Amino acid sequence: VVALAVFTGISVSAASAQSKIGEIKRRMDTHNKALNTLRAKVTMVKASSQVGTSDTTIGVAIYAKDKSGKKPLVRIDWQKPEESLAVRNGQYIMYRPKLNMAYTGSSDKAPKGGSSSLSFMSMSKAELDANYDVVLLSENATLSNGVRTFHLQLTPKVPASYKVAEIWVDVDGMPQQTKIIEKNNDSTTVLLSNLEKNIKLEPSSFTITLPKGVEIKKT
Repeated sequence: VVALAVFTGISVSAASAQSKIGEIKRRMDTHNKALNTLRAKVTMVKASSQVGTSDTTIGVAIYAKDKSGKKPLVRIDWQKPEESLAVRNGQYIMYRPKLNMAYTGSSDKAPKGGSSSLSFMSMSKAELDANYDVVLLSENATLSNGVRTFHLQLTPKVPASYKVAEIWVDVDGMPQQTKIIEKNNDSTTVLLSNLEKNIKLEPSSFTITLPKGVEIKKT
């Protein structure tokens, strides 16, 4: 009887967690459909598990859906080190002024970094269901900017370049923080704050104009 009661309790708990995860996914899906543009402050922390050190970079990101809704326009301008990344029309360009160099290629090969939060933000419920096993780690995780969130762990169902991802989703269904954990346990954590949603953004805002003499490398 005791064993049956314990088993039943576990089953009910698991069912409740799955129900909550389903509701969070639905909120994310609804938010994704309603969000057309975004400007936000980005704080990125890269941590090395081997060395035990971390680096913090701050910048500003803008985001806009394209007509298909599948390949959003993204631009991130970092302060230190100074660097700009833009993704549009299936291509990316990354410009490093101090090195007088730019890199360009398919958007699939674009450096992830701060764009990881934006990519999870634009995923539909169907994409999350198809690509990840999802576990609810916390129903009340508070970010450093004071926002209350649901904390989820996403494990890829198919081979990926990283081991696992974690996302912190606010009550409206927006992932405000992500953490990508690499196979060597290094991690990249990205926090979005000072959110400005559905503002007017000109298409030209996503174009990086390179000065003359910049060396361009294709990847």
